[in-house]
Order: sequence, then C-alpha cells, then structure tokens
Amino acid sequence: MIKFFKEQPWICFLWILGLICLFILTILFVKTVNFYDFIQKTENKTFDSRQVISVKSGVKKYNKDIVIVAIDDASYEYLTDKYGEWPLPRNIYADLINFLEAQNPSSISFDLMFVSSLKSKVNADAKLVEAMNSYDNILTGMNFDNMSYDVRQPINLPARLKLTVDNKSDVDFQNITFTNCRPILSQILNSNTKIGILNITRSLDGIIREFPAVVKYQNDYYPNLAFLTSLTYLSKLDKKSYNSINIDRNSNILVGSKKIPLNYDGGVILNWYGTSGETYEHIPLYKLVRMMNGEEVKENYDFNNKIIIVGTTATSLADMKSIPITGAGETYPGVEIYATFINNFLDNNFIKKVSPLANILLTIVLASIIGIVIFKTNSTPIAISATVILAVGYTIFTYFAMIHGNLWFDIVIPLATIIFVFVAAYIVKYIIKSRDFEHQYKLATTDGLTELYNHRYFQEQMKMQIAQCNRYKTQFSMIIVDIDHFKGFNDTYGHQAGDAVLRQVAQTLKTNSRATDVVCRYGGEEMSIVLSNTDKEEAIAKAHRICKAVADRTFKISSTQTVNVTISVGVSTYPEDGDTPQQIIEIADQGLYYAKEHGRNQVGLAIYNTNPPEQK
Repeated sequence: MIKFFKEQPWICFLWILGLICLFILTILFVKTVNFYDFIQKTENKTFDSRQVISVKSGVKKYNKDIVIVAIDDASYEYLTDKYGEWPLPRNIYADLINFLEAQNPSSISFDLMFVSSLKSKVNADAKLVEAMNSYDNILTGMNFDNMSYDVRQPINLPARLKLTVDNKSDVDFQNITFTNCRPILSQILNSNTKIGILNITRSLDGIIREFPAVVKYQNDYYPNLAFLTSLTYLSKLDKKSYNSINIDRNSNILVGSKKIPLNYDGGVILNWYGTSGETYEHIPLYKLVRMMNGEEVKENYDFNNKIIIVGTTATSLADMKSIPITGAGETYPGVEIYATFINNFLDNNFIKKVSPLANILLTIVLASIIGIVIFKTNSTPIAISATVILAVGYTIFTYFAMIHGNLWFDIVIPLATIIFVFVAAYIVKYIIKSRDFEHQYKLATTDGLTELYNHRYFQEQMKMQIAQCNRYKTQFSMIIVDIDHFKGFNDTYGHQAGDAVLRQVAQTLKTNSRATDVVCRYGGEEMSIVLSNTDKEEAIAKAHRICKAVADRTFKISSTQTVNVTISVGVSTYPEDGDTPQQIIEIADQGLYYAKEHGRNQVGLAIYNTNPPEQK
C-alpha cells in the first residue's frame, strides 16, 4: 500500500480531496434543512464553552469606570412601598439626574423607555424633560419593532437621532431592519436628549451572543443605546463629534481608533467578562433615593467620570436574558448586556467571526494532515493518536485564538471533518490494500500470457476439490488439453504467432466453461480445467464440446494470416480414477496420450477403461 501511495500519490490525494469536497458539499446542502440549524446551535455551544473558560480563567478584566444604577429586587420593593405605584413618578429620575450630575459623571444612560405620559403625573414628566435637557450627557432609549400598522402607525423621527453610515461592506442589516417603532414622550423626542435604540437580537437557541450596534428604520440608521453611549464617551475623550461612521470592505465599523467587526447579518459578537454580580459595580437605586432624601447611607459612591447606566435587574420586571456564560436556569440583566458592549468598545474587545472561506481552507488543511498521516503510517495506534492530538490541538488553538486574538474559529465542522476523513482514509486505505492484495494474488496465481490460472493455483484447486468431495460425498473431474503439433507450429510461424494461438485457445476454453470451472495453464502448450460437482459422463461430454469448439474456430495469428488448430484432450474423475491429485492427473494424462497416439483432435480415456465412449 505504501508502495502504491509512493507510486501514485495523486490518486490517493484526489481520493481524499474528493471525499473532503463531498463532505463540504453535504454540509452546504444540509444548510437548507434543519440539520444546519443543529450544526449552528452546536457551534454556538462551543463558543459558549470557550467564553465560560475565559471568564473562569479571569483573562479579561471588566472596566471599573462602568457603573450600573440598578432597580433591583430590593429597590423595587422599597420604591413601590414608598411611592405606592410602578412605574415610578418620573420626577424621581429627574432628581436622580441632578444628584448624579453633581459628581461629574461621563454620561448617564437610561435603559428605560419613558412612554405614554402619566396623566396624573404630568408635572413629573416635565421635570424629567427639563433635567434631561439641562445636560449634554444624558441618554435614554426607545424600541423599534414590526408592529402592524392597524395597531400603531409609524412616526417620522427627528433627523438628529439618525446616524450617518458610509457602508462599503456587503452587510445589509436585513435582519435588524424594522418598519415600526414605539415612540417615547414627544417632549423627549423633540428635545436635545440623546436617544439610542434598545433592540437586542438572539441566536436560534434564544441566547444573546450578538448585539446590534446599529439598526435600520425607514431606510435610516440609528445607534443602539450602548453604541450611542460609547460614542458619547469617545466624543468627550477626542473632543470631537461622532455623528457618522464608516463600515469598511471587511465589515468593520471604524470610529476613531476603535474597530467593531460586524457579522454577516450586521450583529456584533460580544466578549463576556463574568456573570451578573461578578463584574460591574451595582448601586441599588433605593440607596441613592435615600441619599437624595437626606437619609443616612453607609456606602460612599464615586461617580466622577463614570459611565452610568440606569436599568432594571429585578426578576419581577422581566428584563432578564440568557447569555453564553449563564448556566441552565440562570439569567442576566439586560442592562449588563449594554454595559458589556460598552466595555468591549472601550477595550476594542469584540469577537470577530472568521470568514467561511478561511474555515473551509483550515478544514481542508486539517483533513489533509490526517489523510497524509494515515497513508504514511501502517500503525493504527499511531494514526489514532495523531488524529486525537490534532483534534485536541485544534480545539485548544481555537480557545486561545478567541481569548487572545478575539477570533471565532469554527470547531464543529472541522472536527467532524477530521473524524470523517479519518474513517474515509481508512476505507480508502483498505480499498487500496485490497486492490494491492488482489493484484499481488493475481500475479501469484495467474499466467501472464494466457491470463488463465497458473500451475500452482491448479494444484491448490485439486487439493481443495478432493477435500470438498470427501466432506460432501460428491465427485469432481478434470480435463487436460494439449495443442496438437504446437512445436511445429512455432517453428513454422514463429513464437509470437504461437503466443497468439495460446491466448486464443485459452479464451476458447474459458468461453466454453462454466463460471465455477477453473481453467488453468498447466505448462507449455498444455491447459487444464477443474470441473466441480461433475461426474465422468458430464466431463467427457464437455471435453468433446471443447475439442469441437477449438477445431471449428479460425485463429488469427497476424493482421493477414489465420490458421486452424486442434487439441487432444484427456479426462479423469475423482474418486473413480484415484484418491490423490497425482493419481487424477496421471489418469487424465493417460487419456491425453491415448488421444495423441490415435490421431489427435479427440478426447482420449485412460487405457484401463475397457469400454471407452466413441471417439470423435
């Protein structure tokens, strides 16, 4: 087999390459069915596992300048007891803005939607609007959707909320394009307050891995609240306005020194820092309310130059999500997802998914390595060990690529391909081995000139036939054939013509034999046929047919010459004529000699046969 690989490496390579292509085409085909969803979900789980390991190893550190003012369970209970209703009167948020701004924060973002003016609290809404307009670092959110126009008519949003996008990539944002929106208070919409979008996307399994930095509404781009908060921070840092962004040909959002890689559908893949409560500082809202009301609070909070996000973390307020690093049954507050995006932005820490082409090329390289290893070694343990090492090594590589390079390499299809190629290569290797064995066996048992079985194989068949006859109490016969006057024929026409006659006689014998008959070249111009399950009478009849078939045939010895050839035939049968191969052959030889001595071109029987059948 190794010899075959060395002599015909391209055949082996094409076999493997063809199998890889077949596998990839199969994967591309099943993209149209649910199996692709299964592959995608499994790949997502490998991403989750890598993120969990990263979080537990503590490789990435969260930014301590991001602070969450949390409406947690304690705050919800305290505030509803104090104010008697939910949602809270909006003047409380106005007081919160003024209280926080006194400590010079970088920005204050509300992961809340101030919709539908509370008629009993109109003055409270006015105070909120006034407080928001008093500062240039206040942000709030609104939501886009695809609600039917029968329920709600879409509105035209102020031009100041739009984001100018120069998109040079193939990303079309089709999955995050919306036809309707749920507007917030018109006083806020028409004020100078920064408004970002609160939409979040989920993967097939409901887990949030991607985040829309920008979304589309009525053919215009709008920034997500987290992205708008990040742009506000960058504007203060760079002393310039970021009302427009560029998306380059490689699908990266370029803003100042920051680069945000977009997925094919416009989403941004987040890098996670820890589970809820393990990362960003959470300050319960009720404690700040108590401080605003002059009550004594043990904690001392520093908001100077902090990015503050106000949002709900109370489970009863239903803003809880599933993310890659949460376990079964665990959830993650939506406000922390926005904080995670901002953290990724500040650190240039977003995950970039490697292109399908790069994954395919890497898969082909891995598959080729496995194929070469299997074909280069005859040791199965070595081949298995190499495959396991490569699979484990590649898995470790993908982990470090994500942790240190922020690159998401596929795992499922490459590993599946490694296993597939391992199995396929062994199948190919087995086929090649089988072909090599068959070839060697054919060389060992076949006569090269006539393509009949050789004398060695004939002797094996004789022994096997005797064993079978003894076991099953049956008979077998043999026919021995000699070409008449063959030496004189060679002398007259030459050895090449003699070889042509030998081949054609051999062909005639095979044509007139059963599939179970074994036609052999006995030696020189002699040939033999082993007839299983055949008695003497059947064998003699068959010998006469063969003798006649040869005599009736015209043999072509050159492009212009033909000759006629005859044969002499001897027959013997086991166990009637002997109980060993030598005895059976000797009786057949005696019949052959009898035929030659009595005129040739006939079937002869051993001389001890007193009543031989009529000779022809």
